[in-house]
Formats: sequence, C-alpha cells, structure tokens
Amino acid sequence: MERTAVNPVTWSTELGFNQGELVAGHTRTLFISGQTAMSDAGKPEHGGDLAAQLALSLDNLEAVLDRADMSLANLVRLNVYTTDVDLLFQHYGVLAGRLGAAGVTPSTTMLGVTRLAIPGQLVELEGTAVA
Repeated sequence: MERTAVNPVTWSTELGFNQGELVAGHTRTLFISGQTAMSDAGKPEHGGDLAAQLALSLDNLEAVLDRADMSLANLVRLNVYTTDVDLLFQHYGVLAGRLGAAGVTPSTTMLGVTRLAIPGQLVELEGTAVA
C-alpha cells in the first residue's frame, strides 16, 4: 500500500492530521464503527473523565484494527465526535500521542454534538483503515 499526504496548506500537519490521504495499491478496506469508552461487556466506563474515555475509545478502535490484522498505522480517516470540543482540545494529546507513536496522520474531522448514543459518553471515534 502506498500513502501520499495531500496538503495544499501546512498548518494541519502541525496539529497531527493531513488534509487528505491518497491511497493506492491497497487490497483491504476496514470501515470502523464509532468506538466509545465501553468495557468488553458493553458497559460505559469512566463517566465524566474525557481523557480516560478517549484512551479507552482508542483501545477499542485498536482492538477492531487488530482483529482485522491492522494497526493504527493503517488508519487513513478518523472522525472524532465529542459533546465538549473545548474539553477534548485540553486532552487532545492523548489522541495525538497515540497517532504520532504509530507514525500516522490520518485525515481527521472533529465534530461537536449534543450527545452520543450511550448516555455519559463524551467522545466517539470512527475510522477507515486500509491495508
């Protein structure tokens, strides 16, 4: 698989994401449903703690990737939904650090929403990965 960053501007790379990702030569595409801070038993975790919810949401995203024999390095698109954009920015390092460690800067959209499907959840991550 060959990935080419498409950045008509450069400010986004300083924030850890590309404006676009051109992918060629891939054979598999994984569309990942929104991942939140849910336990393996389907119970919400870390009520009110956005940083902990973000970390567990990333763990759950990585679990889906792992089951498909992929990793964060295969992530080409990430949608971040949050009930509190300002609070998420305070803890954005949790996300940026994990993506940076994987050497990936997927195209990303962050959206502030009124609420998420599971009461008490503050953040949800949805992605697309290719291999």
